Amino acid sequence: MSETKINPISRRRFLKASAITVAGLSVVPYIRCSGGAIAGPMKRSFGKLDFDVTTLGLGGQASIQWTPENVDPVNIILKAFDLGVNYFDTSNVYGPSQLNFGTAFRKLNLISGNTGYKESLRKSIWLTSKTHLRWAKGAVKKEGIRHVTNGTEGSLTVDDLKRSLSQIFGDGEGNYPEGSYLDMILIHNLNTLQEVDVLYEGLENPDPKAEHIGALVALRDYRDGTNLTGLNPKEEKLIRHIGFSGHYSAPVMIEMIQRDKFNLLDGMLVTINANDRLNFNMQHNVISVASAKNMGIIAMKVFADGAMYTKDANWSWKPEHVVRTVGSRSLPSRPLIEYSLTTPGIHTAIIGIGQISEDPELCQLHQNFQSSRIEPDGLNETERLEVEQMASMVKGGKTNYFQIPEGGLTAPENPSISQQLEDEQRVINLSWHTAYAGSEPIKTYEILRDNEKIGEIIHKPQTTKEPFVFKENVADRKAHEYKLVSVDKSGGKAATDILVLPSME
Repeated sequence: MSETKINPISRRRFLKASAITVAGLSVVPYIRCSGGAIAGPMKRSFGKLDFDVTTLGLGGQASIQWTPENVDPVNIILKAFDLGVNYFDTSNVYGPSQLNFGTAFRKLNLISGNTGYKESLRKSIWLTSKTHLRWAKGAVKKEGIRHVTNGTEGSLTVDDLKRSLSQIFGDGEGNYPEGSYLDMILIHNLNTLQEVDVLYEGLENPDPKAEHIGALVALRDYRDGTNLTGLNPKEEKLIRHIGFSGHYSAPVMIEMIQRDKFNLLDGMLVTINANDRLNFNMQHNVISVASAKNMGIIAMKVFADGAMYTKDANWSWKPEHVVRTVGSRSLPSRPLIEYSLTTPGIHTAIIGIGQISEDPELCQLHQNFQSSRIEPDGLNETERLEVEQMASMVKGGKTNYFQIPEGGLTAPENPSISQQLEDEQRVINLSWHTAYAGSEPIKTYEILRDNEKIGEIIHKPQTTKEPFVFKENVADRKAHEYKLVSVDKSGGKAATDILVLPSME
């Protein structure tokens, strides 16, 4: 943690002033972050990863991917280093992004084997790249599978891993020096349950002779220096951690975590911004599950890919889409950054930078860096609601085009009921899997028998496939009707259909 804290009174005044501006009272001047001397970075413990990560990370998109003519993307990376940012994010599907990082890393002497290699500096940063490839061997087209190559036909997961190392540390032609590694590789943009099936294929019983092997199995080999798949014949150790990212479906991402019997997944990159709860939200669903597993959790889409500002609410794909201004009069950038970083479970937020400048007032990197200096509890619940209200006025709240629409609190999933006799005592067994939260977090599950409440279980994030269980002894042998009811923080409820318990008479 940092040795200094931001004055909460100043933040409260800032939020109130911003809210007045949004409401249309133009007497309040446009508020900017201080442009004076830059304080050191604030850091947080990165889950179970034994690393203190800066609260601001540098995203590898914006001008690093779609570079406008008068911008030098390498200078953006170098400036982030100068500020003390230590989390860097790129991907195989981000065009020239990895190559731009490679150029910057050469200037910083971060290439192992080169004269002047700064090994201690390399160890002080966290470098993450991503693969959108689901198959490590035998790729086949299946419904629900987006096996997106980097432009090289027939690419598989290991090809992407080595491509990252070659573009960042090597010659860009497939070669990389000994000692090159990624701190983490993320399986990118997970959307469907079919993709989860593919990613885990072969994990429990890896077989080099298998026709098809999922990405996770090969990545484990390259993390551990093993060759269980036959895809790592040199038994190289090229990655230190494995994770995944998701924009769209919290339930699919929860499934990805729950299926992880071997605790392979150390990190998660997830969309989270102040319009999150207007959609099938991440914060009360998958973020709480990942946090319960003590994963390193990275926030993205803090500005909804620019849709909070000048860009339409759809995917960016060219330089014209890069937002290069600092916030707006109606919605300064600082509260949006603070919202994401005070979401329970979040450790750092990656933000793509469109514009840097020697003038701190015009420098997105400087402004975002200053705004990211906040403790996990730096906004209280009322202040977070104020930010949500501000953000909801942008585009009618429809900025998060990348998320499932909000569907409200759900009933417990996959409910079941059974019974047996134990020493002539009738024992009833109820089981279920997690409900999904609406705009409020889930608090408890109520158990009803014949429309009367007979029990209650506190909700906890379900981190494995082991269900919630409720047992009771019933004195009679008659038929009964049971229901399971999800209850959220606001008192909202969602019940299962009736579960009929047959008579034992």
